[in-house]
Amino acid sequence: MAGRVLLSTQNGLYALAPLSSIGLRSNSLAASLPLFRRCPVAPISSSSRCRSHLGTVAEEKEPRKAEPFVITTPLYYVNAPPHMGSAYTTIAADAIARFQRLLEKKVIFITGTDEHGEKIAAAAEASGRNPSEHCDIVSHAYQMLWKELDIEYDKFIRTTDSRHEAVVKEFYCRVLKNGDIYRADYEGLYCVNCEEYKDEKELLENNICPMHQKPCVRRKEDNYFFALSKYQRMLEEFLIQNPDFVKPSFRLNEVQSWIKSGLRDFSISRTSVDWGITVPNDGRQTIYVWFDALLGYISALLEDGEKPGLQQAVSSGWPASLHLIGKDILRFHAVYWPAMLMSAGLSLPNMVFGHGFLTKDGMKMGKSLGNTLEPKDLVDRFGADAVRYFFLREVEFGNDGDYSEDRFINMVNAHLANTIGNLLNRTLGLLKKNCQSMLAFDSSIAAEGHPFKDTVEKLVEKARYHYENLSLSSACESVLDIGNAGNSYMDERAPWSGFKQGGASSEMAAKDLVIILEAMRIIAIALRPITPSLCLRIYMQLGFSNDQFEAVTWSDTKWGGMKAGQIMADPKPVFARIENRKEGEDEVVHKVVKDKKKTSRGQGLVQA
Repeated sequence: MAGRVLLSTQNGLYALAPLSSIGLRSNSLAASLPLFRRCPVAPISSSSRCRSHLGTVAEEKEPRKAEPFVITTPLYYVNAPPHMGSAYTTIAADAIARFQRLLEKKVIFITGTDEHGEKIAAAAEASGRNPSEHCDIVSHAYQMLWKELDIEYDKFIRTTDSRHEAVVKEFYCRVLKNGDIYRADYEGLYCVNCEEYKDEKELLENNICPMHQKPCVRRKEDNYFFALSKYQRMLEEFLIQNPDFVKPSFRLNEVQSWIKSGLRDFSISRTSVDWGITVPNDGRQTIYVWFDALLGYISALLEDGEKPGLQQAVSSGWPASLHLIGKDILRFHAVYWPAMLMSAGLSLPNMVFGHGFLTKDGMKMGKSLGNTLEPKDLVDRFGADAVRYFFLREVEFGNDGDYSEDRFINMVNAHLANTIGNLLNRTLGLLKKNCQSMLAFDSSIAAEGHPFKDTVEKLVEKARYHYENLSLSSACESVLDIGNAGNSYMDERAPWSGFKQGGASSEMAAKDLVIILEAMRIIAIALRPITPSLCLRIYMQLGFSNDQFEAVTWSDTKWGGMKAGQIMADPKPVFARIENRKEGEDEVVHKVVKDKKKTSRGQGLVQA
């Protein structure tokens, strides 16, 4: 067993769950209490300190029309700088958010940093800084990396924000008032890196944490507990009625297995941690980092300058449409968080999606192995579009994925530089040479009765279907297939030959170029969630402005956007081919010429 709990009846706290539900040994006092019976003595919820945080516990309003699409990443822990795992989650979330904006949804994309807890205090001390300074530095590093990766978030929440603290305290008091928080002595094995107590059966030999490969330490604390076990049946029924709550579906099986094995009440406060939000009814303790951080998804919804309050935040966009997380924190999001929300009388998020882990060259990444993958280094070497495309195309979203530099370079060269970039470049080259860069026909007229148009329309529908189902790799594949079809069409039709022949053949060749450029226009819209800067460059070479690109929606993927008389820009490669590492070289040779015109979407890679 993980430890021992001794129930306390001080200050009128409640014993809400059988001690067996916590998996701990009970003493004679605890054993004498009827299971699940509440034993009030001057309830804590009557405390003026807690009442001041409660406000009005109002019923949630009826769902509003045109509810926003709220997508969240985890709030990243600032014990260390951002790594490729956090970058991967955020790139995926950004692609999903961009697609939803193309559907003309009001999107609220939330990300941020989790800044409390023992591990952060220790990291700050090790760096010679106080915790606040440490959090400022690392949180800023996240924001700068997201900018370099073309991440367009709407809300960045820090758990050290005073508005967040107000929401957490009000939520705590609401759960307390509902009778779901009680106090107990706890003794068990604690993993500092996980910041949680572990069951002995979860650990390796010598009490080693399997996640961090470090020994857990035995601790005894007087903590407050959340009565998770009380919600076991409700969670089981909820998952049966809402099978799409956890995705991919095989992760739902994991969650149901955890619940079926028996839920245990968990500690939501720490006496040994000073760097955190103070428990409203006990100034000697701070709120457990997970009970604190999860509420960032709600507190982030508050507008700047708005009076902080739980109900105000909830009415600004809750519930979330999608929590996007790594599979290692699935339990917190699919078990603990729903139960907490049930206790507080709040709606549950629509979906929790747990994606897989990344490896490098088939091996787990780690500093001890010397094979870490730094996202900033990748962006500096290859550009945001290449990084975004590789990880979203290469990894079947939801499964584990692997990074190989050779595979990275080969893929982005083949797909972005060749299939898409080269097709655009040679088509514009032929148009400039033979038509003075001007379209002779509307694309709707040029493609009348042509099967190529039908092929593109079907691939666009496939891409939309895959985006909607979070199959990002398949969405990339469908859009790339438009490029493949365009290349095949170019080779089969050989418009250069038609121009040489003149007459009707020349006219048909001019139509062929319009058809291919219409396909490129559609690619620029359909691939925009994945490679936004590349798609902007494509769109501008097709004679459109930055403002026109900003205004496009998914409905603009409908065939017929290119018009007769439209002037194309001079052709130039939109994506720089990456030269692979040669033997003896220390770095990949990567020719990069920055686009002279800076845009709000960031600069991409182009060749002179």
